[in-house]
Amino acid sequence: MYLNKLKLSNFKNITETELSFCKNINCLVGENGVGKTNLLDAIHYLSFCKSYFNVIDGNNIKYDEEFFAIHGYYTFDENTDEKFSCSLKKGQRKLFRYGEKEYNRFSEHIGKIPLVMITPSDQELIIGSSELRRKFLDLVISQADIIYLDNLIKYNKVLEQRNRLLKHFSSTMSFDALSLQIWDEQLAGYGTQIHNKRKEFIDNFAELFQYYYNYITSDKELVSIEYQSSDLDENYLSLLFDSRERDRILNYTSIGVHKDDLILKMNDRNIRKYASQGQQKSFLLALKLAQFEYIFKRTKIKPILLLDDIFDKLDLSRISKLMQLVGSERFGQAFITDTQLGRVEDIFKKTNIEHKIYKLSERGIIDEK
Repeated sequence: MYLNKLKLSNFKNITETELSFCKNINCLVGENGVGKTNLLDAIHYLSFCKSYFNVIDGNNIKYDEEFFAIHGYYTFDENTDEKFSCSLKKGQRKLFRYGEKEYNRFSEHIGKIPLVMITPSDQELIIGSSELRRKFLDLVISQADIIYLDNLIKYNKVLEQRNRLLKHFSSTMSFDALSLQIWDEQLAGYGTQIHNKRKEFIDNFAELFQYYYNYITSDKELVSIEYQSSDLDENYLSLLFDSRERDRILNYTSIGVHKDDLILKMNDRNIRKYASQGQQKSFLLALKLAQFEYIFKRTKIKPILLLDDIFDKLDLSRISKLMQLVGSERFGQAFITDTQLGRVEDIFKKTNIEHKIYKLSERGIIDEK
């Protein structure tokens, strides 16, 4: 599966553009601010029905315009081409179409076009809050398991209802144990399935992650990911019952899979505190490459790989190894952004990897090489 053509209208700083891509590596080169990352974000939209960077869809409409539209034309095998479209008009709801058919729910689309994105902001996975690591966990599993995604959506809806009820108890100085029990039973049911799937995922993912870290670095550090949960191997429903008084004081649900975290370690020490910037960068790359491998093994579809400005803080040896890997038959289509044309050209002069280079300018002109 690969993206063979992308058409954009009024998306962020891009007025109109149409690009055709090769099946292997596509390089977008230009100064900061010319739209390289915006092109990657448009491709991300076509996989996840949303931006990687901005949760407010309306903010992605080009300034002084009334709408944006993204159209992607994908080849799934030699004889099958499919069109996917995302559009938004100011004051209206976002639309997502497969061919000419509109989706009833965006979740129906997740997993159809698997994708892995790597950006400088991903460092927040290491130094940021547990919420970001949960999102990473959910993103990886959801692309390969539609049942998990459905359970996650249902869990979050029930969690919202339970929290609303707790706030109602507080504002009205009341309490109804039976009403709370109804939400507890549903939360425990969905939460147990999510918890079990996350445990299974980490068991399978850890080995892939260590492999890619060793490949990138040629180092012998032992890296690991540990799943931290709230003793949910015990009876989930009992834990919710035991936390009721605390939850009534806090006005929210204080225990459950929505509080889970991933503990990231190198040589048995927290990477946030003890790893260098270069080691953190390699750690993140290994996480995302393992994400690719995990999804591919379960869906038999090679995800599209988006690499945004990843060459900084990597030495030439690691860049070369990464490009050899990404350009091999093991991987599929990739999109790479960089600010230095000479660096990109030098990398590919030494290989026979199929690639295209697009040079972006401030005027939005794109020269294909």
